[in-house]
Amino acid sequence: MLDVRRLRILQHLAAYGTVAATAEALHLTPPAVSQHLAALQKEAGTPVVEKQGRTLRLTAAGELLVAHAEIILAELAAAESGLAALESGRHGVVRITAFASAARTLVAPLWQRLAGTDGAPDLSLRLSVEEPEEALDALRKRSTDLALVHSYTVLPRNFPAVYEHTVLLEEPVLLALHPQQVDALHLAAGQAADLSRLSHVPWLTPGPETSCYEMVQRACGAAGFVPDIRARSSDFSALTALAAAGAGAALIPRMALPDTTAPLSLHPLVQPVSRTVFAVSRAGTGNHPDLRRVRQLLHDSANSRDDGDGWRDPLRGY
Repeated sequence: MLDVRRLRILQHLAAYGTVAATAEALHLTPPAVSQHLAALQKEAGTPVVEKQGRTLRLTAAGELLVAHAEIILAELAAAESGLAALESGRHGVVRITAFASAARTLVAPLWQRLAGTDGAPDLSLRLSVEEPEEALDALRKRSTDLALVHSYTVLPRNFPAVYEHTVLLEEPVLLALHPQQVDALHLAAGQAADLSRLSHVPWLTPGPETSCYEMVQRACGAAGFVPDIRARSSDFSALTALAAAGAGAALIPRMALPDTTAPLSLHPLVQPVSRTVFAVSRAGTGNHPDLRRVRQLLHDSANSRDDGDGWRDPLRGY
């Protein structure tokens, strides 16, 4: 019979890639990991890993076992969540990994909402700020409990069955320009902008390592041009400051805008681009009471910024 503990080790090896990293993640020694893998191979009756240079890679049998291990571990997590739900007054720690604007606008308010009447929170949060791909990788490696990630209409995201995901909000991507550039384009305040008319304008974009950069490339490509990029920053507040200084045009998700954007002029797009924000957890963990509570509070934070139809007014407050 296959040992679930050894299946977990194999699953971690698939996620972390090396015996040393797997051992560190599971608080084991590398020899102990190797011994468990050798024992799992005996239980399976066939090799589940094989050497490739100085590392190990999964065999076809190993990949098959990892696929089943994900399901088994998800069911165990669901059972643990069910048991935790039966315990009253039990509170723990929820680890969240979120992209920067979600951390600022959705996660930050949780600390105040979780505070008890005596000012002490009855549930502890741990926050890491990472790009969506890194957040999902942390979730896969079980180093976080909840990942806040996004996708764009021009750059959709598919979630494997090993994840549970819910939509927190959908928001428009806005064009940010200096008023002088708006006048040159003969745009009225708040008027939808046609990106094809901005092929000659300098562009300000996130770094090429981000999905937001790819969003800008695809949106401009759909409008028939390759953007002439003059500045790159993965900090949207830096991009808005540059746009406000007249350095060029930027596409900014509504939630990523700073509280003060003057003298920027903000415009929706003729061909709309939107960003969807998801809360993602590992399959089977969604009913854990602490995680369920945090996810509900995140929905409350999202709804407090929403107009009621899933979209925020692109120009509300400006």
